[in-house]
Amino acid sequence: MSNPIKILLAEDEPALGQIVKESLETRNFEVVLCEDGIQAHQSYLENKPDILVLDVMMPKKDGFTLAEEIRKENIDIPIIFLTAKSQTKDVVHGFQLGGNDYLKKPFSMEELIVRIHALLSRSAKKQQDNLQIGRFIFNYTKQLLTFENEEQKLTHREAELLYHLIKRQNDVLDRSEILKKLWGDDDFFNARSMDVFITKLRKKLKKDENIQIINVRGMGYKLIC
Repeated sequence: MSNPIKILLAEDEPALGQIVKESLETRNFEVVLCEDGIQAHQSYLENKPDILVLDVMMPKKDGFTLAEEIRKENIDIPIIFLTAKSQTKDVVHGFQLGGNDYLKKPFSMEELIVRIHALLSRSAKKQQDNLQIGRFIFNYTKQLLTFENEEQKLTHREAELLYHLIKRQNDVLDRSEILKKLWGDDDFFNARSMDVFITKLRKKLKKDENIQIINVRGMGYKLIC
């Protein structure tokens, strides 16, 4: 049996929050209910939920502010806003801050559940292409490296090399093996060419000081994060 989907529900109306929590739990979701934005942010850090369902109007920290802060830490986690506010400017503002969906109160549990499953399905497909390395997101298919919404386009060779380094993260990527795989031969000139590409990748990753690509003498390279 698969693990239950973990939901962080932030709702400051106790009665509504409890009804939604219990309804979701009867459908095999695992729910943590918080009644204000500060408590919800702490719960997010501690529980690592799969999806966030956030009321917009909350005490201490509203849902928009909370989503904006969490989106800086995690660009992928799905976020659904619950709100009585339905003006276009509010909806647009929510999406601009990183929300993925918007559900107007009152709502049916069936609609909420359908939207949760739709977002998680979309997120799972996206994560097949996206690889996390420190504070960077690497989209292998698009050959795109993203750091806090700042994108860098990689060449085909850079993307291929980074992909193999990430797959062997914290382990040695054999120099001869990768040269033959990407360059077709492990001769001296191809080895020098690969050194140049390694240098380029180091420069592109330098914004996260916890990431290093080190030379392992006589063996190859190791990506450390």
